Formats: sequence, C-alpha cells, structure tokens
Amino acid sequence: MAPAILDIVTAQKCTNSQAVCADPFPGDIGDFHGYVSHSFQVDGCNAIVVEPKNPLQNRPWIWRTVFWDAFPAFDIAMLGQGYYLAHIDVGNTFASPDSLKHFDVFFDRLTSTYGLANRVTLEGLSRGGLFALRWGYLNPTKVAVIYTDAPLCDMRTCPGGRGGIRDEPEWQQALAAYHFTEQQLMDFTGNPVDNMAPLAAHHIPIIDVCADSDTIIPKEQQSDIIRERYLKMHGEFVQIVKQGCDHHPHGLADPTMVVNFVLKYTAGGAITAKAGKSVPKSGTVIVVPQGQW
Repeated sequence: MAPAILDIVTAQKCTNSQAVCADPFPGDIGDFHGYVSHSFQVDGCNAIVVEPKNPLQNRPWIWRTVFWDAFPAFDIAMLGQGYYLAHIDVGNTFASPDSLKHFDVFFDRLTSTYGLANRVTLEGLSRGGLFALRWGYLNPTKVAVIYTDAPLCDMRTCPGGRGGIRDEPEWQQALAAYHFTEQQLMDFTGNPVDNMAPLAAHHIPIIDVCADSDTIIPKEQQSDIIRERYLKMHGEFVQIVKQGCDHHPHGLADPTMVVNFVLKYTAGGAITAKAGKSVPKSGTVIVVPQGQW
C-alpha cells in the first residue's frame, strides 16, 4: 500500500519550512565524485553529507548506513536527481543498541538543524542492511523507503553459523557490540527477520537487490525470508535477483530500477508520477541475467 499523497504533501510542507531556516553544513569541504561533501563530527562519530547540485524542494536524502563509497552507482545517480547523501560511521557494530543511539542523534541533527526531509531513504549494503532494517523498524515514522542490497537480516545464521558457515571474528565483534553472551545473541529477538511488522504497518516500500550465488549472505537465509514475511503482512516489496553473482559486487551497473523505485515514493510531483510508471507491482521478482548486472 503506497503512502497517501496527503502524507507526502504534508512532509514536503514541513521540510520546506525547515529548509528556510536550515543551517549550512559544517566541517571540511571535499569532493565526492564531482559533488561537494562536508565532513564533520556528530555525537562523537565521523559523519559526511554530500550536496546535490540542484536539490529538490523537499530536500530528500539517502542515508548510506555503512560502507561509505563502496559500489556508489546508486548514490551518484540519486545526487544527480537532487537528493542529499549522508553517512555516519559507527564502526563494525552490527546495529547494536549503542550504535543506533548515534543514528538517532544523526537523524535529528540532519532534519532539525540542516533542514533535510523528515523521512529518509535508508540504503543498506550487506551488514548495512541490518542497520537499515533495525533502525527502520524502530523508527518507521522517520523512514520513506528502504533499499537493501545482499542484506544481513539474521545474525544467528551469519556470522553466527546457524544453518550456515560461521565467521568467528565477525561473530565475536557482534557479541562485543551487543555486550551479549553467545546464547544471548542466539536468542536475540531483534533481528529484522522477526521484526518486519512495524515497517509493514507504516507502509514502508522496500526494494531488495540480492544474488542467487551469494556464499556469504545466502539470499535463502536472509532476503527471501524478509520478502516472504513482508508480503504476507501486505508490505510493498520488490526484489531484483542477479544470476550467477556472489556477494560482490553489490548494486547494479545500471541502478535505474532502484532509482525509479525511490523517486516514486519520495521525489514528489511530476518526477514521482513519471518514475511510478516504470516501477513493478509489489511481489515482483526481477531476474537480471549473468553479465547484465
């Protein structure tokens, strides 16, 4: 179910009023693929915001949760569409409660101080999907769209090894981040696979890119489970499967399908109308043949 048009208009009015009094971004000026970036500290963490050359009026933004500037085709495309791009580095912390507190501060800072839209598009590659989905289900009123890419959705299987291959160093980092014993993390009920209901209840559209030959985060244990459960909850979910691809490379050589999905729900006006014409209906699985991704 798509967000009501009234909701989008209301959000635009809110962010437009914010934009009038928004502070300029602080920090060191840099270059991100031809766009101006600002590097600064938020809540003791390194953060970065990249400005589009022609921002949309409602100041929408993409939040890359981890792995800054890895496989950036989608990010660059969205900057070209007038979206801001943002990231805060909370380390390899597996979306632990401590790390998500920094996320809360970052979101509040970017929306209240710097006037970005009060609903964000979350982008989660690999374990970044864990961050996007966990912060998303805890904060569904602040999320417009979620884009996951070979996402980690259940730590018990990866890196925990339940039903798969255990990654001992990563598992130990997860235990340390959560301050859990092994049994506590195996019994943890906060994995995204078990918490899709808040996102579905708030009609958050999700687009997922995954690979059918992923040996690190097999889609059968991760993406496919959230797809099945989300659709049963009447959530909107579109999946793109790359044939013959392992965990890397992430993304698509041509990110147009993902770009249009995000534009449909966040750009507003004629841009949304145009993008919506090419977005497939919920439940669609698009298979991209080997050599075309």
